Amino acid sequence: MRKQFRDTVLDLAKTDKKIVMVFGDVSVYLFAEFQASYPSRFYNIGICENTLISLGAGLSSQGFIPFVHTINPFITERSYEQIKLDLCYNGFGANLISCGASFDYAWDGATHHAYTDMAILRLLPDIEVIQPGSRKELDILLRSQYGNGKVTYFRLSDHPHTIELPVEFGRAVVLKEGGSKVTVMTAGPMLENVLEACRDLDVNVVYFHAIKPIDQDAIRRFRHTKILVVHDAFGLYEAICEVPDVSVTYYGLPDKFCSWYGTLHDIRKRVGLDSFAIRERIRRKIQES
Repeated sequence: MRKQFRDTVLDLAKTDKKIVMVFGDVSVYLFAEFQASYPSRFYNIGICENTLISLGAGLSSQGFIPFVHTINPFITERSYEQIKLDLCYNGFGANLISCGASFDYAWDGATHHAYTDMAILRLLPDIEVIQPGSRKELDILLRSQYGNGKVTYFRLSDHPHTIELPVEFGRAVVLKEGGSKVTVMTAGPMLENVLEACRDLDVNVVYFHAIKPIDQDAIRRFRHTKILVVHDAFGLYEAICEVPDVSVTYYGLPDKFCSWYGTLHDIRKRVGLDSFAIRERIRRKIQES
């Protein structure tokens, strides 16, 4: 997705001179063309994430549109107070672009795992939280939201899904609907595993591009069913639970640190988020209903 991020921003910057890039020494070489074309709009501050946010807020206060980018847990968890006060409290719009979603950096251990970002950021007033699952989703959502004056968080993954879907900010996609008593809801790159797990099962399937604002109409549409949220992070389940009169269960991450190393697929299998384990959980949900 980072390559799509680069391509989209390069295209936008041709006509929007307010765009500025703020990096934490991550993806810098990927944006060499941007730096060469617009050197006065390119800042590599280094590994000092709180300063990235504060600089972005200052640039925003002067009418620029900053894109602030580094690794997920450092731009979100480590810099939460700066996002809260420097950006959100002051009403300074900015685009926060993370990389390394959930267990993308599985080999680097718990310091680089990122699964609380959306849950904590969605608590801040008037912020947008977006989890694109594919390059197409990122391109469309980045173009539609980048200059709206809000703080908008884009959660990038190095393992996007390849499923072709309609994309509209704030609108969920109903992928499967029938008379089932069970509805599976998910977001982001997990969609590939979820769809494989749901193959030929009698369930409804709903997919979200955005965690905040969440598409409450799509959730209410299935409130007569038992909803099973399958997600490799926190935030989606909590957002769905805020809709009144819904029965929701979470299937995803255990309440403990992941202490294993390997690949994203290794970790998903260990925590039961491979397609086989997801399918078994959905089948039990169907039997319970």
